[in-house]
Amino acid sequence: QVQLVESGGGLVQAGGSLRLSCAASGRTFSRFYMGWFRQAPGKEREFVGYITRSGGGTYYADSVKGRFTISRDNAKKTVYLQMNSLKPEDTAVYYCAADLSGLASFAYQGYDYWGQGTKVTVSS
Repeated sequence: QVQLVESGGGLVQAGGSLRLSCAASGRTFSRFYMGWFRQAPGKEREFVGYITRSGGGTYYADSVKGRFTISRDNAKKTVYLQMNSLKPEDTAVYYCAADLSGLASFAYQGYDYWGQGTKVTVSS
């Protein structure tokens, strides 16, 4: 069992930066691929990116590529989402998720555990 708790959301002006954190409980954090998703009001949940178990590999949605960076610290059982050059269209609730199989990739249905989300608002 893994519990995930996101933090770091808030209000930021367009062009600004935020770093989200996702802290995990349990002893098996390093066995999970970790993904980030977001959901804007009235829209479906959208894939943002994921990071492999060791942190050696990352994959991003085109909409955030070059602006967002995912990293992890397995000793701290934490995954991060560094968001730069934020745009109003990045406004959403951001969720982290854990995938034990490593096969879920961009498909939210494949993730095993989810956090409660943290809200990010980007003003223009």
